[in-house]
Amino acid sequence: MSKKLPLHRIRNFSIIAHIDHGKSTLADRLMEHAGAVDKNRSRDQLLDSMDLERERGITIKAASVALEVDVRGEMHLLNLIDTPGHVDFSYEVEKSLQACEGALLLIDAAQGIQAQTVANATLAMDQDMEVIPVLNKIDLPHARPEEVLEQLEHVLLLESESCISCSAKTGKGVEELIEAVVDRVPAPTGDQDNPLRALIFDAKYDEYRGVIVNLRMVDGVIRKGDMVHMLGAKADYEVLELGKFTPDPKPCDSLEPGEVGYLISNIKKLGDVHIGDTLTVQKGERASRLPGYREPQPMVWCGLYPVRSGDFENLRSALNTLKLNDSSLVFEPESSDALGFGFRCGFLGLLHMEIVQERLERESGLDIVQTAPTVPYEILMQGGNLHTIHSPGELPESNLYEEIREPVVTTHLLIPVEAIGAIMHLCSERRGRFLRQEHLSPTRVMLTWDLPLSEIIFDFYDKLKSGTRGYGTMNMDEPRFEAADLVKLRILVGGNEADALSIICHKEVAERRGRSVLRKLQKEIPRHQFEVALQASIGGKIVARESIRALSKNVTAKCYGGDITRKRKLLEQQKKGKKRMKSIGNVEVPQKAFLAVLSTDE
Repeated sequence: MSKKLPLHRIRNFSIIAHIDHGKSTLADRLMEHAGAVDKNRSRDQLLDSMDLERERGITIKAASVALEVDVRGEMHLLNLIDTPGHVDFSYEVEKSLQACEGALLLIDAAQGIQAQTVANATLAMDQDMEVIPVLNKIDLPHARPEEVLEQLEHVLLLESESCISCSAKTGKGVEELIEAVVDRVPAPTGDQDNPLRALIFDAKYDEYRGVIVNLRMVDGVIRKGDMVHMLGAKADYEVLELGKFTPDPKPCDSLEPGEVGYLISNIKKLGDVHIGDTLTVQKGERASRLPGYREPQPMVWCGLYPVRSGDFENLRSALNTLKLNDSSLVFEPESSDALGFGFRCGFLGLLHMEIVQERLERESGLDIVQTAPTVPYEILMQGGNLHTIHSPGELPESNLYEEIREPVVTTHLLIPVEAIGAIMHLCSERRGRFLRQEHLSPTRVMLTWDLPLSEIIFDFYDKLKSGTRGYGTMNMDEPRFEAADLVKLRILVGGNEADALSIICHKEVAERRGRSVLRKLQKEIPRHQFEVALQASIGGKIVARESIRALSKNVTAKCYGGDITRKRKLLEQQKKGKKRMKSIGNVEVPQKAFLAVLSTDE
């Protein structure tokens, strides 16, 4: 990088959009335009560095890059943060926006405004950021820019004249976009004479260098060799290396107000770094703490257990390392009769859960058993105390509590007009409450429903996609807790409760749900030498039962003719043997059986 640029020539902005609207591709074109990457050696979605991101074609982690661009004869420093689009990673978006003054709101010219477009735009507007609407994919043959611009004014109340058209694939309109960022995004404020104040907005762990911290400078200057203090963790460190992402890490001597970069200072204890913490000087006048981030509220919980019981501590250290890079992950130790020692983990959604499990297995080489996901519930006890539980096993006896409250979310569904009937039926089936219907254009409509979160987390999104032929999108507000007629459905295998298979569900569907789980278990659990009884019960009442037949062996096959008493004797011996085996035999419940509880098809 060349000499330091004054504050009024720095711009911090992020790219926000619905999933698959071209954020990472636009970031590639901006980097090529700034000369940060060689066009011939570049690969697509360069900022998506994780293998999982490249395999799935989605952004999971926000990534930052510093670009030096010549705009109308003046050099400017543009700090760009590329963000995820999936609803499960909206916390990543929220974190990234706090390090910026402006945002490019990307809209697909063919698909138009989708549910996450509305959600991300609202996030940015709530933080009083400059939002620049950008119409992407204008080169597609089925693009409909006029209609989408009309939606922009009607849904987001943004002026269509302020919208910039571009194609992230071909690079058309990228220069106008950079000029708009320089002209419309305000420069960061800050004073280098004030005490050092920097926001930690991300971090990751490196085996050889310790924790690498991502910073957004607010006030003061940080130089190599300085001693710094973390206000939240109350820890002091020496700055060993400073740098910027260009997009590869590039060391520099100092970071000044408005700049975004990284810091390495031999931090070995993962617990010392908190995302949202403030960095200041060790000696002299210390800066006041910056407003950090709100704590993320996990919406889906499940148990993660190591396949080999000796891997428990390895799983703990793998989770600690991952939490540093993904601050929305929450976990606590727990034990299960069936699975031994493991962790109860909280996630922002089902995709987030899937990604975390895959990252744990890849990055730490562990084999993990995952239990069926559940949502948190609030329990109003007899004395008036309120408890939050994260698994059915924590639910007290029914005589100890007054009511169970489940999380309910206001869900916004953006669908084609012809799919209204199918989606209305889907939502009412899932115990939904209809709120309102808004027509955004002659072909698009937004339905708003209150839905229990437990009815959404399994396969609601898949059903929405199939009911709208792939054109439906959804977004959810913060959940709130409401009382409901819920019961704990216990699953008994051979008379013993399989605690990991218990579920909390609505009383009306308990019997059907129990029978459905038992039928799946019947297929998944292998046959034994004795009959295995599978039962579903609510309290002390059995509501459903299935059996797995015993493996049969014809013990009288070798008896041909002769006295009948000999055959009877052999059959009696077999009967006694099976009885003894049943009293001491254990039934192994395979991993596939735990996942059988997931499906709500039946």
